[in-house]
Amino acid sequence: MNKIIYFKFERLLMIIILFGFYLAGCSKQNANSKENVSALNAIPVEVGKIQRKDFQITRNFTGTLEGEEQANIVAKIQERITSIKVKVGDRVKPGDIILTLDKSGASSQYYQAKASFDNAAQNLERMKALYGEGAIAKQMLDGAQTAFDISKANFNAAKSMVELESPISGIVTLIDGNLGDLTVPGKVIATVASIENMKILFNVNELDMPSFAVGQYAEVFSELKQDLVKQGKIFQIAKSADIQSRSFEIKAIFQNTNDKWFKPGMFCRVNVQLNSVKGALVVPNKAIVIQDNRKGVYVIENNHASFRTIKTGNTNGDLTEIINGLKEGETIATAGMNNLKEGSAVSVSGI
Repeated sequence: MNKIIYFKFERLLMIIILFGFYLAGCSKQNANSKENVSALNAIPVEVGKIQRKDFQITRNFTGTLEGEEQANIVAKIQERITSIKVKVGDRVKPGDIILTLDKSGASSQYYQAKASFDNAAQNLERMKALYGEGAIAKQMLDGAQTAFDISKANFNAAKSMVELESPISGIVTLIDGNLGDLTVPGKVIATVASIENMKILFNVNELDMPSFAVGQYAEVFSELKQDLVKQGKIFQIAKSADIQSRSFEIKAIFQNTNDKWFKPGMFCRVNVQLNSVKGALVVPNKAIVIQDNRKGVYVIENNHASFRTIKTGNTNGDLTEIINGLKEGETIATAGMNNLKEGSAVSVSGI
């Protein structure tokens, strides 16, 4: 009887042990299954370590190009264009006529001034002859000379209104008019520029102004040809702000290419290195995201992402200075951040 009871107890114990093993196996299988599901749902991201670097602060501005010397030719009266003496690309010197306006038009005083000048010139010659013969006093000769000088000045002024000349040596870079067009007073109708060297004009706000100085280097390039970068120098800084924009105009000069690729009137970009910060805590600009109007990054810990709000400082083309919110050595997501949310499981690469 005792043997039978012992046998039954032994079988019961064996069943309990086997059932325990079964439960342990199921638990481990469930754990593995959860891990597999978590791994399948993990979002792939690239990461990097927060580091301290010497941080070069660079500002980028948009500016307009001008020739080193440049003259915009405008009409002072409203008259028809009667002739255009040059074309774009022609080289001219001071005094060369660029175009002419109707000398007999309603706004022109050319012929009246010319008649008065011719008459004064003839009268002066007569007075000189009479004075030489002793027939008139010196006072009368002086009066004729004064009348001549006045009529000559009036004629030259009337002439300049209808014969528009170049005041400098250079290349004609713009002709904005055709034969028969009616000019608009004050509107630029031609431009002459010396383009061996070019100027870029750009504006900066009052906060950045203390960081600029004459002689500072500037890199100039166009969006149309970004691989063509010219080194220049700042040579002029405005002493007062523009009344409307409250910004300060800065001018930098650089040497044009041999084929004179840079032209007056072009929009270009200019990079200016302001100063440097030693051992700044920095992150790549691409790692920064905006979430609920907060600027931050995703910190990666134990293969999970956590959004961290940051306070930023200066920035350049690639890096941004971190003032508060991160510590050196922490790991952040640098690619794939747009797919993350608080607590997302991640699979990492890039360290």
